[in-house]
Amino acid sequence: MKLTMPEEIMLLLLDDKTGRPIGLPAPAGDYAVASAILMQLSLDGRIDTDPERLMVTSHKPSGDPVQDEALTLISTNVGMRDSRHWIVEIGRHADHYRSMILDRLVAKGVLKKEEGRFLWVFPDRRYPKAAEGEAEVLEVRARLRKVLLEDDIPEPHDSLMIGLARASGIIPLIITAQEQERVGKRVDQVADLEELGRTLSSVTREVYAMMLAFAGAH
Repeated sequence: MKLTMPEEIMLLLLDDKTGRPIGLPAPAGDYAVASAILMQLSLDGRIDTDPERLMVTSHKPSGDPVQDEALTLISTNVGMRDSRHWIVEIGRHADHYRSMILDRLVAKGVLKKEEGRFLWVFPDRRYPKAAEGEAEVLEVRARLRKVLLEDDIPEPHDSLMIGLARASGIIPLIITAQEQERVGKRVDQVADLEELGRTLSSVTREVYAMMLAFAGAH
């Protein structure tokens, strides 16, 4: 099953046992979702950027409501807006996009939605892995682990995912502390790759710069 970057990052951001989001300092989780959306749009050739603005290069619907809604938001805003602006803007609506991504994963059979009450009062919603979705969750981690622990040149999608995981502080969810000590340079090497058989738009660099600047300031 082909999953998008927002779907894969969402799987990494969910606790395997509880089905609830892992604790990331705000707004790192929101920026991770926003950045994954922009990176997927960039990979799909729907947006590009120059030093002053991020622009839509293709209005063709993708069939993915998350991507199409974000693309509509970008294309209907008049003015010079750079990628930094759009990370923040989409990040402000991260709860909305997060719900859409989770619904997509439920529809694909990767997750299941369970609703109940916490302390018999507060609404409690969890997204544990569906039985048929276990393979997808394991595949995401296994694929990224393989990239980090071996020397092969990764696909652009995987390089971007590792860069986003590094910027979001979730590399420890992919490899162990001992493995990080051994392959720390490999993490940076893969995360910093920008051209792998094709040209990726400079939105990738700007996304990384903002995410890493945020991480360094907290």
